[in-house]
Amino acid sequence: MLRTDSHFFVGGLEEDVLRLARVERREHREEGGVFGVEQAFRVQPDDVTAVAGSKAILRCEVEHASGLVQWVQNGLLLGPDRNIPGFPRYTMTGNPQKGEYNLHIERCELSDDTEYHCQVGRSEVSHGMISRKALLTILIPPQVPYFLEHVAGSTVTWVFGVEYPVSCGALDAKPAAVLTITKNGVEVTGESTTSPGSTEKLESTQIAVKVTPQSSDNGRLLTCSALNPALTTPLMASFTMNVLFPPNTPIIEGYSGPTVKAGETLKLICVSRSGNPLATLQWLKNDEVVSTRWETDALTQSSRSHLTLVIAPEDNMAVVTCEAMNHVTPQALGTSIMLDVVFPPTQVTVLGSSSGKENSSLSFSCFTAPSKPPVQIRWWLGHKELVEAVVTFTDGAHGGKVTMSNITIVALRTHDGMALTCEAFNEAIPSTASKSINLNVQYPPQKLWIDVPPPEKRFRAGTPVKLTCFCSGGNPKPYLSWTKDNKSVKDAVVASAGKITSREITVVTVPSDNQATYRCDASYDGKAVLKESTKLHVQFPPIDVKITSNAKEFKRGSTITLNCVTGSSNPVATISWVKDGKQLVGQNLGMRPSLYNGMSSSSRITFPAVSTDHAKRIACEAYSSVLNEGVNTFYKLNILFPPEFKDEQPRLVQAVEHGGALIPLHIRANPPVTSYRWSLGPVKLTGEGAYRHHLRGEGNLEIWNVSRTDSGDYNITCENAEGNNSMIVRLDVQYAPSIRSLGDPTEVDIGKTAEIVCTADANPVTDTMFQWRWLGEEERDLSALERKVSGLTGRLLIAEAKRSDAGRYECIVDNGIPPPAKADARLVVRFKPEIQKGVHLSKVAVSGDGKNTAGLVCKAEGIPNVAFSWAKNGVSLDLKNPRYSEKTLHETWIHTSTLVIANVSAVHDYALFTCTATNALGVDSFSIQLVSTSRPDPPHGLKVVGFTHNSVTLGWNAGFNGGEKQQFRVRYRWPGADSYMYVDVFPPQATVFTLSGLKGLTTYNFSVNSVNVLGDSDYADNGAVISVTTQDDHKIVIPAPQPSVAPPEAQSSIPMLIIAAVCVGAAALLMSNGAFICCLVKRHRAKLQAGDGVKKEDSGPKALNEYGDGELINTHAKKTLLIDSASETGSSTYQESTSESGLYYYPGRDYWPTLSPHYESAEREDPGPHGWPEGDYEDWVASRNAHEYEEVGPDYSSRAQWQLGGLANHRQENPWAEYQGPIRIYDEPDEAMSATYETPYGHQGHLV
Repeated sequence: MLRTDSHFFVGGLEEDVLRLARVERREHREEGGVFGVEQAFRVQPDDVTAVAGSKAILRCEVEHASGLVQWVQNGLLLGPDRNIPGFPRYTMTGNPQKGEYNLHIERCELSDDTEYHCQVGRSEVSHGMISRKALLTILIPPQVPYFLEHVAGSTVTWVFGVEYPVSCGALDAKPAAVLTITKNGVEVTGESTTSPGSTEKLESTQIAVKVTPQSSDNGRLLTCSALNPALTTPLMASFTMNVLFPPNTPIIEGYSGPTVKAGETLKLICVSRSGNPLATLQWLKNDEVVSTRWETDALTQSSRSHLTLVIAPEDNMAVVTCEAMNHVTPQALGTSIMLDVVFPPTQVTVLGSSSGKENSSLSFSCFTAPSKPPVQIRWWLGHKELVEAVVTFTDGAHGGKVTMSNITIVALRTHDGMALTCEAFNEAIPSTASKSINLNVQYPPQKLWIDVPPPEKRFRAGTPVKLTCFCSGGNPKPYLSWTKDNKSVKDAVVASAGKITSREITVVTVPSDNQATYRCDASYDGKAVLKESTKLHVQFPPIDVKITSNAKEFKRGSTITLNCVTGSSNPVATISWVKDGKQLVGQNLGMRPSLYNGMSSSSRITFPAVSTDHAKRIACEAYSSVLNEGVNTFYKLNILFPPEFKDEQPRLVQAVEHGGALIPLHIRANPPVTSYRWSLGPVKLTGEGAYRHHLRGEGNLEIWNVSRTDSGDYNITCENAEGNNSMIVRLDVQYAPSIRSLGDPTEVDIGKTAEIVCTADANPVTDTMFQWRWLGEEERDLSALERKVSGLTGRLLIAEAKRSDAGRYECIVDNGIPPPAKADARLVVRFKPEIQKGVHLSKVAVSGDGKNTAGLVCKAEGIPNVAFSWAKNGVSLDLKNPRYSEKTLHETWIHTSTLVIANVSAVHDYALFTCTATNALGVDSFSIQLVSTSRPDPPHGLKVVGFTHNSVTLGWNAGFNGGEKQQFRVRYRWPGADSYMYVDVFPPQATVFTLSGLKGLTTYNFSVNSVNVLGDSDYADNGAVISVTTQDDHKIVIPAPQPSVAPPEAQSSIPMLIIAAVCVGAAALLMSNGAFICCLVKRHRAKLQAGDGVKKEDSGPKALNEYGDGELINTHAKKTLLIDSASETGSSTYQESTSESGLYYYPGRDYWPTLSPHYESAEREDPGPHGWPEGDYEDWVASRNAHEYEEVGPDYSSRAQWQLGGLANHRQENPWAEYQGPIRIYDEPDEAMSATYETPYGHQGHLV
């Protein structure tokens, strides 16, 4: 563009304008236009005002226009092109034939705010001219107003009566915005200022006011409004005013006065209205807080508190206050009441002794607790009122009066038990209170008797005997007591019934009760006045038994004498001796009188001392045949003897190597052993310097870190003061196994018997300690193999060895002592070479222009190592030729020979190369033909892997790929279909593919071919078609819900969790795919609107499009790339139809990932030799935006790019000149690569 300050053009632009003018004149002449008439403005532009974002039209109409018409924006020439390049929002509208050159501006911006001219260039018949200046004014609305001090939409807390500054601003308006602040709908005046905006021509406005909130403003809005000509309604920002103000003085309800009676419940209510926040309330009684609970009611804007008082006398003259306050009250607001309480006396008290002897004088005093008003007192003895009382009044607590009265009476026996009552009554308050005491007049008892067994009764010791004493009369009740031989008996049961008192004791008879005197005494006024007594006859066994001896200790072989003496018994007892449960014969020494009127007897026994009797007990038992009861005691023998080994002393002890060994010692001796001496042969084991041998307990030998060399016979010698003794104990040390030798490797010719020998060292040795295990990746059961065990040697025999038997075998030796020993050996099965062969390996393709390098890979398996040789057309290849080189790589039993041919020539190198593999066991050979690159060979072995009611799974074998990367395409059709459907297999090299979304009970015809950059192959198996009828989808039964049954405990709940997880995952996948389809449809519609989505094919011949590369497809048919959310990622479906409507094309880059770019040939003018324009593929790869499809899956762009040129079937980044390892040419894996594709919309072919 050029700038000009006049209506004339300059330089080359003028010449261009003149040339264009001549062309226009010529066109006018051809169209019958007027020539030679002076051009003039019919309509000149006027000033226009527009709001930003709207459209503006500057009108310009030229009469008899012969020169070029263009617009000038602020001196910038916009050009005569009606689309105005460089200004996508600017166009010239109107009919140029009518001289209309209106400037139409869409979505006006601030940059459009300037002056404009309509300029007409000169022509051969007319001068140029320029219109008057027209100003386009763009109105910019302000931004939403904002508060400087507060956040719009928030709640701001203020205190009533306090003045607060508020500022509001509105930014970037043209012209400047007018700001208004209103409080509760009323405008608040303030000072407004303007300032420059963020860019030129924009202005910002700010207003500041002072606001003094009132209580009526609480909860109302403070609003800031901004308005300028660009707005029809003002922009507003506001915040809510939260005005704090004090509550009203509270009032108290519920007390009507003037008095209240003690004991009544007084319910008071305190109410405080208004206030923000609502008031908090509390109750005080005599300036002490008694309640701080309250509730608020937002509806009535009040606070309320309840106080319940149970009136007591101490509440008389009490002041009850309710206080209200909130955040802004300077001090609490309170209301008070004073209580006037009337109350009777709470208690009556009588003082004086109620007990006295007969005919004595008793004095009493009665007084009341304070009462209001005061009470009167009267006395009662039984039902008789006593009038000799004196009454007085004194001041009491809480404003009450205390009443007191005194009286004296003479105690008579008839007064005993009568009630003396003091009664207080108040005529003003209808209530009375009284206190009574019972009189106790004392006099002595009259009679005493006892209830006891008869004198002739006999009692066995331990028998309970009841003795009861009774007494009648007396006040207080007489005190009864029992004594035994003048000693008090305390435990007794006392009872009283009327004038009768009793005391009963239960005597559990003991020997001391025999002929003892029991007496009962009745006491009055501290003296025994009545007595009665009795005696008991008690039988008892001996009280005790004692054994005495002639010495404290006895040497082995000496004589032992023991004497046994019994304690007192009634009747006399007999003595017996017992040792080890056997009765001994003793000597009777007679009897004598003893305690408690009983008799004592004695006996003697004599026997020799032996070591086995040491610590044994000799029992002496005294037995009463009358009572059938006896007592016994024992004497423990202390016999001195030298050490003796016990019968449980072991002669053999076993231990585990590297652990500890304990050789136990079971010995007896008295006195205890003083010396233990252990030795192994001539070596003494205990004492100084014996760091591994230690004495434990009573002579036990502990050995640390036992080794197999510790095995042997151990001698132990024990000694005490009486002598010594010795014996031999053998120690057997057991140890974990170890493998001494294992045949690694073990070699065997195929078909022969292999023997793997494993020799171990172990103690103990068992027949089952050898185990064998296969160490290959797969599980293998070796139980069928023959095994031999001979002592410490185990053998594993493998008959008729096969190649699959080769590998590592583990020998495990376990004799029960951990850890088991493990070692593995490799079994090598020798076999003759076997070269990997196959149709796809029998060819190598490369261009024979002398510039490329080819690599021929021959891979063989064999043991021992294989040697390779190469021949060309049957003649041994001379590897001294610089164009031929060979490298061999040995990896275990796999051997690879790579023949590299440099500068491949079609004349010299397109030949049959034979690879020969040789080892000591045989020879194998394989021929590889070096050919030129071509389209791929057809697949073979097409078959149906499986099918359901809505899917079919196909499988095939790949053919030679022609030296280029190939992909597969499935073609299918069903009865009634307009044409074949095509599906690109994904992944591209998959040889198993599933099509889903099919119809049930429908016959489909399938075939498959392969495609590379050089063309399409024929269909598999000479064009064979496989027909498959899907299952009937109506036979699919959805199981009805069954009643839930508690699963057995043994079953796991994991399957249900897996099913739930799969369902959730499937739902998420369907939702994501649905969203993806919507995105594709939206993108396609946008392209249609932009004019890029619809193409029509010409009737003339066209090059094959990419969907039909290598196969003729009706170019007049409607072709649709159907993409379904359930389709296999990366697959594409093509449909032929006879529709004559427009061709809809969804580019491959709109769906990611795809296998390769698919372009319609109709879009290209000069397609390449294979239907792809030169360079288009590279452009497609370069322009792909991988990030646009990240939500679909991983980036497959590297897999989609086909390699053009370079070494055949090998990556270009690994040229043969830098070859360092074996690379198989065309060695795609033989195992099937699976993929799944779902046909869209049930084969209906609807557009997506």
